[in-house]
Amino acid sequence: MNVYDFDKTIYYSDSTKDFYLYCLRRHPKMIKYWPSLIRAFIKFRTGSYSKTQFKEILYRFLRCIDADKEVALFWNKKKSGIKKWYLNQKRKDDLIISASPVFLLKPICDILEVDNLIASNVNPKTGEYSGENCHGEEKVLQMYKIYGRVVPDNFYSDSYIDTPLAAIAKKSFIVKGEELSDWNFDNPKIKKYGYNLSDIKNL
Repeated sequence: MNVYDFDKTIYYSDSTKDFYLYCLRRHPKMIKYWPSLIRAFIKFRTGSYSKTQFKEILYRFLRCIDADKEVALFWNKKKSGIKKWYLNQKRKDDLIISASPVFLLKPICDILEVDNLIASNVNPKTGEYSGENCHGEEKVLQMYKIYGRVVPDNFYSDSYIDTPLAAIAKKSFIVKGEELSDWNFDNPKIKKYGYNLSDIKNL
């Protein structure tokens, strides 16, 4: 099995950010949530809120829209943002694993004819989370929960924050645009994220 991060890895940008801005242009009434979003962002940056708590505030905008309809329209416009290197090698049994929400990524996975997706469980009507934001070590834990202690053949991501997944794969690659290079386990960013490779392998 080949495993892929989504945002900035196989999609050229951050899908959550792009979807938010797309909806904001179509539904300006979302602005009413800005005061609470700003407060939540400050709390997140000062350590009072977790990333999950912050994103739950962000996703309150979903209460203003028909998410299913907007997601379909969004991907009809943005599906061209899937990178060529991925399209040239994608397989039906690929696993895409992302912090972006399931409701946002499931439609593009269907378009790509990719069967396997693990992402954050966010209620598309309320923005509330079920479980944790799917990032970092949580990606490994969620994959193990669903597939058992599988060892990915290859793993691809744009960020060293995904070192927990990179460390358990047979081969891992860092992605910048359309360029792929071997994962550098000596990169100082790994320590910045607080990862210990021996601990990761014992998850």
